[in-house]
Order: sequence, then structure tokens, then C-alpha cells
Amino acid sequence: MVPKYRVALIAFAVCFGLDRLSKSLVVDSLSYTDRVPVLEGFFYLTHVRNAGAAFGLLADADASWRLGFFVGVSVLAVGVILVFLRDLEANDRLSGLALGLIMGGATGNLYDRFRYGEVVDFLHFRLWSGYSWPDFNVADSCIVVGVGILLLELLASEGERRAPPKPDDSSV
Repeated sequence: MVPKYRVALIAFAVCFGLDRLSKSLVVDSLSYTDRVPVLEGFFYLTHVRNAGAAFGLLADADASWRLGFFVGVSVLAVGVILVFLRDLEANDRLSGLALGLIMGGATGNLYDRFRYGEVVDFLHFRLWSGYSWPDFNVADSCIVVGVGILLLELLASEGERRAPPKPDDSSV
């Protein structure tokens, strides 16, 4: 198997598998809206549902429209990821890893939308002055890490492209 596909498939499987396992444990172990302190005052395990997108966007939209919209966006995103993956160089493992993580996260949350009509979130952080970061899950984390890898890789390649040419040693 081509290295980029192997890495992407492994990243996808690990992300999707960990997401499903963690959400199943939360659904089976915690009542809806439970908050279990892991590090009191900072990190909690919760059981909440998000009918919307990131930060609850569109959560109040009509349920039948919302589900169709999010399914369509997810399917489109997976299609775009597969095109990007196909166009990578065969040995571009880092981009393959990033795309596999993003695809695993997108399909993990898509699975929730089909199963529950909303996404299960369970990681809750309280930050400074009582500010709470919106609850999230493993799929969301994989998407963020994948996008971060792609951005870092883009910045690194842009820096290489803009760097002044190295002197030619053969002319000395």
C-alpha cells in the first residue's frame, strides 16, 4: 500500500475507533448533564449533546434542516479530503496523517448525527476567571490536530519557498 494511504488509514481508524469507544463509555456511564471532576476546578468529564456545529452554531435551527445540512457538509468534507489525499505525493506521510485525522473526526461526529441526531461531547475545561471552554470530544480534537498539522506544514513549505537560494557550491 502507498505510504500516504497507509498512514491516513491508520490515523482514520485510530481516531474513529477512539471516538466511538470514548462516546460509548460516556453514554453508558454518565447521565445526561453529569459533571465528574478529574482535576477539580479545571477538567471535568461531562455528558452533553450538541445539536449544532462548533460552539453550538446552528443548534437552534430547525432539526430536519439542520441534520441534512450537517450530513451534507460532512459528506462534502470527506470528499474533499479524499481528493486532497489522492493528489498528495506517495510518500507524504505527514499530510496523510493530518487528512486521516480530519476524516476520522468528521466521520465520528457524522456517526453521532445519524445515531443520536446530535453530537456527544464530554471533555470540559474551566479556564481563568471561571471561563469554561465549550465541551468537545475526541473527534473534535482529531480535527483540530489534523488542521494544525496541515497549517504547520503549509507555513514550513511557504518558508522554504520564500527562503533565499543557497549559494551554488560547484562554482567555488
